[in-house]
Amino acid sequence: MPNKKLSKDEVERINRAAARVEAVSSGEVLTALIQESSDYAFPELLFSLFGGFIYYIIVMFFHGGIERLVAQMFWNPQNWYVTAFFGASTLIVIGLLYMISNIPGFDRLIVPKAVMHRNVHQRAIVHFTESGAVNTRDRTGILFFISMRERMIEIIADEGINSKVDQSVWDSVLAGLLGSIKGGRAADGLEKAILECADILEEHFPVKNDDVNELPDGIVFLED
Repeated sequence: MPNKKLSKDEVERINRAAARVEAVSSGEVLTALIQESSDYAFPELLFSLFGGFIYYIIVMFFHGGIERLVAQMFWNPQNWYVTAFFGASTLIVIGLLYMISNIPGFDRLIVPKAVMHRNVHQRAIVHFTESGAVNTRDRTGILFFISMRERMIEIIADEGINSKVDQSVWDSVLAGLLGSIKGGRAADGLEKAILECADILEEHFPVKNDDVNELPDGIVFLED
């Protein structure tokens, strides 16, 4: 996936592609990159608690051995020492698993794909709305939303575009963009995808005499 630190030349190329869309059509294109669309704290906590539960079940099978170990470690061990060992060690395991689950990229291994897709889509919708893309005059706003940690992309078009452009067209654009990203050519793929939008929107939404630039053209780097 692309790094958040795109080169100056890559950013300028992407911005020029967006400007091209608005020069030949009444469409308004936005491009946004975000490191991750969610912190996934709840799934990470569930993973840690479940791991702690599994650990607790496993060590229970070694209860007798643990009792003998505690008896060897202390001169006059109390009965609660063993109970304290189970509780403390389980909490330690939960804490360690939670720390591990917060390692960048690890959440892709423990969070279901459906959950990540939902979070990326929701975050894209939020930005589409907050950026004003949903309020363009002819409802011709379109957003390229890239969530890097999840390695997922959303292309969201407003209802004016969707009324004339079939979803299969955007699926094709998205497939090409994903292919470029997987091949290590993220900036090239994004530039190409945006220029494809220029051709699509020029056909269905040619530029008008009174057309104005309603939204900023530059690529936006969103905070998590």
